[in-house]
Amino acid sequence: MEYIVETRTGKIRGYERDGHIAFLGIPYVKPPVGELRLKRAVPIEPWEGILDAKEYGSPAVQKMGDQFLGSEDCLTLNIRRPLTGEKLPVLVFIHGGGYNTGSASDPLLAGESFVENGIVYVTFQYRLNVWGFYDFTGYPECEAFESNCGLSDHIAAMRWIHENIAAFGGDPERVTIAGESAGGTSVLLMMAVPAVKGTFQQVIASSGLPNGVFSRETNRKHVELFLEGMGWTEDDLPKLADIDPFAVQKGNDFIAEMHQYRYPGINLPSPVVDDLLPERPIEAIRKGCAEGIRLMIGSNLNEGTFFVRPEHTFFPNSWEMIEEALRNNGLENLYEEVKTYYESTSHGMHNGVDEAFINFGTDLPFQVPAIKTAQAQLGHGPVWMYRFQFISKFGKKTGMLCSHAMDLPCDFNFYKEGFPKIQFEGEPEDVVERLVDSVHMGWVNFVKCGVPAGEEWPQYQGYAGPVRIYDRDVRTEELPERVELMALWERLHFYED
Repeated sequence: MEYIVETRTGKIRGYERDGHIAFLGIPYVKPPVGELRLKRAVPIEPWEGILDAKEYGSPAVQKMGDQFLGSEDCLTLNIRRPLTGEKLPVLVFIHGGGYNTGSASDPLLAGESFVENGIVYVTFQYRLNVWGFYDFTGYPECEAFESNCGLSDHIAAMRWIHENIAAFGGDPERVTIAGESAGGTSVLLMMAVPAVKGTFQQVIASSGLPNGVFSRETNRKHVELFLEGMGWTEDDLPKLADIDPFAVQKGNDFIAEMHQYRYPGINLPSPVVDDLLPERPIEAIRKGCAEGIRLMIGSNLNEGTFFVRPEHTFFPNSWEMIEEALRNNGLENLYEEVKTYYESTSHGMHNGVDEAFINFGTDLPFQVPAIKTAQAQLGHGPVWMYRFQFISKFGKKTGMLCSHAMDLPCDFNFYKEGFPKIQFEGEPEDVVERLVDSVHMGWVNFVKCGVPAGEEWPQYQGYAGPVRIYDRDVRTEELPERVELMALWERLHFYED
């Protein structure tokens, strides 16, 4: 049997796989190559004939370890749908990777369990690192370059999905967007981007970095490091128009290695405030830009163990670095208060790092901005908060505890192979199954019904909660200690000007 759908850009052939229909590698904009390099996404022209959507497209240009991966011609999306059904709920998942690495074709993100539960599941590739999230506008002879190219890919993908998902059995009025890490940031950005208004109704933000946005002036700190890493001056930047796309990874690596030592507390290159993103997301959400959007948002208990290290750290790993971060942001008068608070949260060392810095590295990018986002949307739409805090035997043994991304196997009901299998090794099967089912079906219920878990998970009401706790005992709790946390962090801000 042939599975051919007709979209506004042309006919597409899908293939039956494991009880569902997959349409993979669908181009949603023109390839960003040649004259379109460092240009925002350009709508694709309709094609003739039938596009064979049998295989994933290439991931974006990136470097993983010592290996170069991907292609500039990477802007494709993937759709999986049940064998039958029309006007089905839609889940669009945006992959993470710090806007630096990652791919929509990661087996963990295949989304087959969502499809089995009657959901149309969509992922897409977007440009990364230098080609997607560096801003070179305003530099000499860089007038042809544009800002927020990777964000423009998100916008184009959401528009394509909105216009065409009905052809795949999806309901364009029942779309949930979800993401983890940078993807979690992306879905919160989508709440603040005017150009995608109306293309989705619900958001699941997992371990996002809502403050991972820069002014153009602050972005120049990244460009300065990039130039140093490349051995360039500003006059060399026009070379970006023709350079080998992998050559710039040298400068990109330098930023990753040095950014915390030069500007402690800063994030890696991310979207900038411009005409596509006119305002910082939390501020825009507070003003009601996402009126009516249903939001589920949360983070993991020990996000910081993934990022805070004795050397080559991604967030501050010493009191000296935290003091400098405060001084860089005009907050040096709060140093003793910050130090006293975080010293009180420390109960030892993990992988050679004091828990105080792990907790700071959890709060700075993840937990505190998530709470601020929930608070901002309160009154504009229903909000549910969660915290994933299951510390497995693996987490204890490695010192990673309940770190960044450890919730993903539960989100996707994908835990019996690969790294997820190692993560849960030695745990009682019934405990793991109960945890995975609670998390995954919370997502499924939210996508299908607009509520994650019924009466036992009430809506968020303020800093203390209520908060859904995912642990060996899944429950809902008030977290009154967050009131003190937020009293401190309402006065802290890092590189937000």
